[in-house]
Amino acid sequence: MNILVTGGAGFIGSHTVVALTEAGFRPVILDDFSNSEQGVLDGLEQIMGSKPIIYAENCHNRETLRRIIREEKIEGVIHFAAFKAVGESMQKPLEYYDNNLGSLIVLLQTMLECGVSNLIFSSSCTVYGEPDILPVTEETPVQPASSVYGNTKQIGEEILCDTVAAGNTLKIISLRYFNPIGAHPSAAIGELPRGVPGNLIPFITQTAAGQRASLTIFGHDYPTPDGTCIRDYIHVLDLAEAHVAALQFLLKKDIDNYYDVFNIGTGEGVSVMQLVKTFEQVSGQALNYKLGPRRSGDVTAVYADVQKSAEQLGWKAKRSVQQALADAWRWQQAIAQKTR
Repeated sequence: MNILVTGGAGFIGSHTVVALTEAGFRPVILDDFSNSEQGVLDGLEQIMGSKPIIYAENCHNRETLRRIIREEKIEGVIHFAAFKAVGESMQKPLEYYDNNLGSLIVLLQTMLECGVSNLIFSSSCTVYGEPDILPVTEETPVQPASSVYGNTKQIGEEILCDTVAAGNTLKIISLRYFNPIGAHPSAAIGELPRGVPGNLIPFITQTAAGQRASLTIFGHDYPTPDGTCIRDYIHVLDLAEAHVAALQFLLKKDIDNYYDVFNIGTGEGVSVMQLVKTFEQVSGQALNYKLGPRRSGDVTAVYADVQKSAEQLGWKAKRSVQQALADAWRWQQAIAQKTR
């Protein structure tokens, strides 16, 4: 079965391409490389043993989508392609709304036109904001978004829900990710941020590798056991396999019209300080870190209730935080070797 993976050269997308291939699907990547690197394709070939199918184009273009869907006989779509930097989204709101929501609308219209029913949407736990009760379930109220990026995920979910409610042949699942970390154990692909990392793990590994002078832990006076924020860190391979499970679930769903949301996390909260200390233990590297003030927009704690995804999708995270950190460090070392 041919599956279109928009943003398939990105961090989560590339690992999902591997998981799809291992599950017997034929992934077709659509990525304009505006926020990813061409070298990812070499890593995918190394892991999969064959060159990935790639269209280096933009998924915001209706003609492009129409042509690929017809040429490749696409039967399902996993939609990752989006701008994702929280800070940048506050500086460039119109660009984020146009890209993230405009491309989603074009994709849905083209899927309906071409008779493609199955869609997995890349959503986010940011929709929960600062929750009143932990862990968060899929029934936890959605809070006002703290960033334009987060708002594009909320509105994206609303667009999907409204489109399905209008009555058509679409079957859609939104996966609300928590915090993906790690890399493929081969160190052939992993998280490769451009410039200063916006995510914690690349900043940790780059600091350990000597690329960054120090790591700042933002906020150490939160009402948590050690004063630092708590998150649900999930290995990117577990997250990739969740997309395969969700797709298989949709394909077995014997109805013409369906929409639902699922939390994709481990169900365990880990503090930033715990993560730093665990990385030091796993890597054997002492991290140069300092405690800084709280950062605007950060919630105190959020982690997932994953009972629904376990019961309905038959999926559970299998890999530990220790394994994810070891894989991330191996990936960082592989990057360093390539750049010498």
